[in-house]
Amino acid sequence: MTDFNAPDFDARYRACDDPWSVHSSWYERRKRDLVLASLGQPRYAAALELGCGLGQITAPLASRCDKLHAVDLSPSAIERCRALFAARGIDNVSLDVMSVPEAWPLTEWASVDLVIVSELAYYLSPERFTRLMQSCLRSLSTGGEWLMCHYMPEFDDRVQPTHTLHEAVHRVSGLVRCVAHEDQRFRLDVWRKE
Repeated sequence: MTDFNAPDFDARYRACDDPWSVHSSWYERRKRDLVLASLGQPRYAAALELGCGLGQITAPLASRCDKLHAVDLSPSAIERCRALFAARGIDNVSLDVMSVPEAWPLTEWASVDLVIVSELAYYLSPERFTRLMQSCLRSLSTGGEWLMCHYMPEFDDRVQPTHTLHEAVHRVSGLVRCVAHEDQRFRLDVWRKE
């Protein structure tokens, strides 16, 4: 397998309003609710969400953040997020089209107290995932939380297994796992940086 093809990813959003049924499926609603319930703090000064998609986690997360920076590879997804947030009056979220880890959010996001990586890392080669981990660690402040949530079953575009990714983060010195959830559909872990 190779790393995920960015133009095809954006094509999925252009071809369908909700290509992964994030706004309609029970699985996605349940996962979103577990992600939000797994966060250890009621409020975060600065948060970074990588792979925000259509904003199904971003929108409710914004109410718990002073500022939230959300990025996605798809320009179409980011356009829809901007429209959604404008319609709802959400003004503490900045959105960018970005391919991580090659690009990394601006220096104002060099210190955040929450990083969310959801349904993204399994598209990255081992080398790119290592760079992503390093960037997340550099950006995460002491005491900050790093949440990862990924689909478990195999699928064609997957480059790495979910277990491989989550266990790599778990082995990082200076991170303590606070939450661990796994079922047949997804795995969710939260680590705190010491």
